Amino acid sequence: MGIPNLPRADYGIDAPSVVRNLALIGIACMSGGLSARLLLATTQPRISTVLLICGLAAGCCFLFTFGLMVWSSKVGKLLFREELIDSLALHGEETVLDVGCGRGLLLNGAARRLTTGKAIGVDVWQSQDQSGNSPEVTLANARAEEVATRVEIRTADMRKLPLPDETVDVAISNIAIHNIPDRQGRDEAVREIARVLKTGGQVALVDLRAVGQYAQALKGLGWQDVSVSGLRFKIFPPVRTVRGRKPKPAASFLLNSSFLNLTLQQE
Repeated sequence: MGIPNLPRADYGIDAPSVVRNLALIGIACMSGGLSARLLLATTQPRISTVLLICGLAAGCCFLFTFGLMVWSSKVGKLLFREELIDSLALHGEETVLDVGCGRGLLLNGAARRLTTGKAIGVDVWQSQDQSGNSPEVTLANARAEEVATRVEIRTADMRKLPLPDETVDVAISNIAIHNIPDRQGRDEAVREIARVLKTGGQVALVDLRAVGQYAQALKGLGWQDVSVSGLRFKIFPPVRTVRGRKPKPAASFLLNSSFLNLTLQQE
């Protein structure tokens, strides 16, 4: 699959402070190794050689990781987006919720597949999670992808989603829920996502860590059709996806079963 043609949309650098620090540390390691070689080459040739090799090796590791994260932010996550949205098999009339939408990567990707449906993005717009993260940038990216009429954004904590019960067909999230620092808060976010989903609605929660917790939280709500994917390397660090469909409420199931039994007895 090719990279989508998005000449104007800009989805930023993920974890920009981490990316910056990787580059700085890599340069510092290489500079330190070269400096040690120059300063100690005459008096301590063996030590200077060891320090040079260590500095260059460490610097290369940090800079290689820096390069992977930049590639992930600019290329890999676009490829991953198309695969993920394809897997949802949207028909076009759905209401799709992107939890922690950031600059709109998944939000706009879903909106591109909609006709009469709507894509809703919720975020608190933290710039430490993504460079230049703001509602204005998200809307600008929606306009760049020509989906602004099908996109709606809201500023809200994912632990208190501003949506009524069972109003969403599909809920997605990309490397966002783990930013909640405590386990209880992450569980609350998953429960909120489940709350706003319609019966039969599907969820795809992508993250770097805590995916087992998300799956456990859904199972704790009575979900049985829950799975966790293997690692996906188009995003770096690699991610996993938690998937599932919201089941019928237990009360509804019991009521339907009782009605069916009564009908059979009458016949």
